[in-house]
Amino acid sequence: MDMFSHCPLCKQPTDIEVGFYYGTGYVSYIIALLITLVSFLVWFLVIGFSFSDRRFLFWMIFNSVLLVALQPWLMRFSRVLWLSWFVNYDQEWKDHPPEESGRTIEGEMNNW
Repeated sequence: MDMFSHCPLCKQPTDIEVGFYYGTGYVSYIIALLITLVSFLVWFLVIGFSFSDRRFLFWMIFNSVLLVALQPWLMRFSRVLWLSWFVNYDQEWKDHPPEESGRTIEGEMNNW
């Protein structure tokens, strides 16, 4: 669950300000919905659904286990995606070190 405070390669701070990653919950939710839709379609095409022999129940259990297993990946991926929307990529990052935002509070770091 821990993230680097700075990128190990370019030294870009990852904790830009207090509460920066609160929006990643929405991103993670949308990605989880997409994964659910894909698993629904794959299950429907490969196995099919029937309420009489519990195939729908088995898909619900499979999907729940899949989402719980993918949760650490979903959290990290949504954080990286969120960060990429707000921090522009600099092709000459070796010549231009990132600036500190000045909006971080040491006592509130990694407090999400």
